[in-house]
Amino acid sequence: MTVIAALNRLVDEIEADIGGEIDVAAVARRDGVTEYHLRRMFSSLAGMPVSEYIRRRRMTIAAADVIAGDELLMVAVRYGYGSTEAFGRAFTAVHGVSPADARRNGGPLRTQSQLRFRLTVEGNDAMDTRITERPGFRLIGHAARVPLIHEGVNPHIQEHIAALPAEEHERLKALSNTEPAGLLQVSADVDPDYTEGSELTYLHGVAVTEETTVPAGLDSIEVAEGTWAVFRTSGPHPAALQSAWAATATEWFPSNPWQLRPGPSIVAILERAPDFSTATCELWLPVERV
Repeated sequence: MTVIAALNRLVDEIEADIGGEIDVAAVARRDGVTEYHLRRMFSSLAGMPVSEYIRRRRMTIAAADVIAGDELLMVAVRYGYGSTEAFGRAFTAVHGVSPADARRNGGPLRTQSQLRFRLTVEGNDAMDTRITERPGFRLIGHAARVPLIHEGVNPHIQEHIAALPAEEHERLKALSNTEPAGLLQVSADVDPDYTEGSELTYLHGVAVTEETTVPAGLDSIEVAEGTWAVFRTSGPHPAALQSAWAATATEWFPSNPWQLRPGPSIVAILERAPDFSTATCELWLPVERV
């Protein structure tokens, strides 16, 4: 079953038991994909994590019961909340008004429509992609915990890189001895829901073989052997890279028999303008056959 079909099955499961606990892992297993891939594709295509979509749908439907005058504790329990306070906080977060104000004034209310995922294949832009098998390797460099930012330059990553002296960049480049080659931008421990603002581990460093000793003062991430999809991008930076990243979810994964597997995502800068306004990059994503 394709990931698009699995996403729509998940939406149907949510609607069928809107107040219950949705077992995303069970839906993924039944449809032949991993929970990790299903959550990442949902977040990328819907623009929100599964948990946020469920909360918005619950509050959309619950609003009708609130306005109809149903007893608030009953409504809270009906939609999976243990108290009127917890329900009230979720209701206010979605609608911008409390249940009492919504009941008194009839709104304003914010509606979350039921999602339906569809694949539109236009074929205008070919993606420069290769699949490669890699033995286990090690990523070494300087790591920091930073918030996830979907669009534009991440100032926390910029600050982390800027704090490294020029000679340290050259030292790191000299340590590189395996693919992906050169200085790398590594994102690891990413929230499967890809929630904006959630923390991830960012490492500025290089790839080395498993046998390479980690020099003192450097952080390391162990990477297991496996398959990688490598996407080459070129153009304004970071816009071209971020567009390609989005296109992997909207175009490439739905059209190909691969799914994301847990592991770091890696960006290799192959060429760049002196001011970094443009760049040619490779985006390495860990994948496995569906």
